[in-house]
Amino acid sequence: MSETLEQSFVKQLKQNQNIVHKICRLYTTDSDAHNDLFQEITIQLWKAFPKFRGESKFSTWAYRVALNTAITLYRKNSRAVNTVTYEAQKHFFVQDEYNLEEEERIKLMYQAVQQLNDIEKALVFMYLEDKDYTEIAETLGISEVNARVKMNRIKGKLVKILNP
Repeated sequence: MSETLEQSFVKQLKQNQNIVHKICRLYTTDSDAHNDLFQEITIQLWKAFPKFRGESKFSTWAYRVALNTAITLYRKNSRAVNTVTYEAQKHFFVQDEYNLEEEERIKLMYQAVQQLNDIEKALVFMYLEDKDYTEIAETLGISEVNARVKMNRIKGKLVKILNP
């Protein structure tokens, strides 16, 4: 028995939902905005899924769709995210809980990353996800050399932000 399109999508989303949650965390500051953005990214992923050809990994493709959605929505300088209702909300998942000490370190890092521009945020996110520069470059649509140079500059910015 072969999977339906919806079953395949739900399976892939389930395996890669942390990507979406982390992007939401980078581009939002409260849980309502996080949930709205998660829903909007899921909708955009679902709409684009029939065109996913498998030429790259699902995770790479999902990064690109999620980052583009987040950047597009938050460049509008709008606090409220207009979302489209998606009836399959049963497929949304809650991210894992962190221990308190780890949560504090993560919180400080996210506060520092919030001060970066949209492209820098995306690059840091993928770097922290242990993506190689080839995949980062492919996802962001820049050269591998450019990705490396940008990341080195961002590291310097983050050091200054975290250790003023």
